[in-house]
Amino acid sequence: MKVLLLEDDPALNDLLNDHLTDQGFDVTLCTNGQEALEYLIDEVYSFALLDINTPIMSGIDVLKTIRTDYKNQTPVIILTAFQDMKHLKESFDSGVDDYIKKPFDLVELDQRIKKLCKQFNLSNDSEIKISDDIIFIPELCQLHTNNIIKHLAQKERDILSYFCKHKSRVISSDELLQNIWAYEEMPTDATIRVYIKNLREVLGKDKIQTIRGIGYKFE
Repeated sequence: MKVLLLEDDPALNDLLNDHLTDQGFDVTLCTNGQEALEYLIDEVYSFALLDINTPIMSGIDVLKTIRTDYKNQTPVIILTAFQDMKHLKESFDSGVDDYIKKPFDLVELDQRIKKLCKQFNLSNDSEIKISDDIIFIPELCQLHTNNIIKHLAQKERDILSYFCKHKSRVISSDELLQNIWAYEEMPTDATIRVYIKNLREVLGKDKIQTIRGIGYKFE
């Protein structure tokens, strides 16, 4: 899983990078908020760890920007030395998913990440069970249905992965655009509809519902 880490303290940055890498994560390191924002806009991450007190932009400002301006729903954990309720409230009002106060033990961080992964169905495992007879293997862009292998295009794989992470929630086309495509390669709504049509053909029409005027819901 790709993880973005925003932390401007060199010692903590190195410590967290080494620890997360040891846990099997592919880590992108950032030391200022502007850099983190650009990565989150241009690339897709399983989740992000954002310190609040960082140069150029604070972690909270990065969070507000991706949620409000880009409809980016990447799961986020805030890391902060602030102990007051003001920053905690502002973080949750801005759409954070979890909040850890420094100093924290790495065991606590691991448990928070584990909870986040369970909440959003994030996993380093190679297989996702969609139903009793459908197994999804994202790494290989494959669906196994009743022992028949069906191949997916890369973007079909990415859309299905996003649906799996946000099961039973209505997802707009705009949210798919912002969380799957890089900013400079945005497709049209018609292109997304083609991908959805292709996925329905291999999953069954009942798996992806169209919520008229709003978006899609994966069951």
